[in-house]
Amino acid sequence: MRRDKKIAFKLRRGGKSYGEIQKALGIPKSTLSEWFSSLQLPAGVQKRILSRAKRRSIRTLLRYSKHQTTLASKRKNLIQNKAEHEIKPISDYELLLIGTALYWAEGYKRSRIKQGRELTSHAVSLTNSDPNLVRIFLAFLRRVCAVRDDKIRANLRIYKHQNASSLMDFWSKVTEIQKAGFGKIYLGVSKSSKGQRPFNRLPYGTIQIRIYDTQLFHRIMGWIAGIKRAI
Repeated sequence: MRRDKKIAFKLRRGGKSYGEIQKALGIPKSTLSEWFSSLQLPAGVQKRILSRAKRRSIRTLLRYSKHQTTLASKRKNLIQNKAEHEIKPISDYELLLIGTALYWAEGYKRSRIKQGRELTSHAVSLTNSDPNLVRIFLAFLRRVCAVRDDKIRANLRIYKHQNASSLMDFWSKVTEIQKAGFGKIYLGVSKSSKGQRPFNRLPYGTIQIRIYDTQLFHRIMGWIAGIKRAI
């Protein structure tokens, strides 16, 4: 038997992998596979080889997963950055559509009923936890609906672990509503959440924007109806 083959068998019986033997002797794996086709290894050696192969496989999978995650993150950023720059400056008409759609999705739209009769006065009211959504809705009220700042009111609902003063400062800055325009701060989650919402899900609590203007309420309802008809 040729000398390198003897060494190869000795290394294999010692638990070395094909890759390790190839690296040490420069023998192709296909040749090693042919040589070792009938080789019977002790159970302990087989176990060590399989265990090492499993660890290598796991490391390879982890590297692949990390690489794929990095690629996915890069693709996400490229797509989002490209899409972001597809949005041009928004006209007042486009803001009308956006604000109306926001109210359609998030605003209070049901008629107020008392003692079985629909009331004739209605407030425009939208509640949300997203600072940017609230900021855009306020731009709609101010730019499109010509609502004066002294007509805009706000209420906060926060968690017990949150600091009321800090959140008041935060929302006052986001909304450009003076603190005098804020009403009562409510503690705890709404009844609809049944206390099951994770405490850190709403880091800023929620804010309700409210304008007591029946005519504006009906205009927004009309705009919603117009969008339904137009599409």
